[in-house]
Amino acid sequence: MFFDFLTKILDGAVRPVPILQSVNMFIAVVTLAYEWPLPLLAGTTFHKSIELRMFWLPLATMSSVLMYQGTNVALYYFVATAAYFWAYTEGEVICAEPWTLPKRIVPKSSEKA
Repeated sequence: MFFDFLTKILDGAVRPVPILQSVNMFIAVVTLAYEWPLPLLAGTTFHKSIELRMFWLPLATMSSVLMYQGTNVALYYFVATAAYFWAYTEGEVICAEPWTLPKRIVPKSSEKA
């Protein structure tokens, strides 16, 4: 535990069963599914929601900050949270397919008489 020098209360999260490490592993897999989705998940509302990511990433940050080995990961999660907040305020969208640009909707041209 990273905060082991302060208290022994959190020792139950890592001994005798590695609960905190298992939770962090689950969070990492879900985050990977967000960032590089399988075709089954790509394009769904779950995948394209920046709001859901801005809810998820601070939780991931807090769980990884509790582990001594996860402090660098916590910084990466924090930077990702800031980047998604910036993207959200700028009106960015998430594409269904990684490394692509959003499809532009072409408005119908008005008919000329």
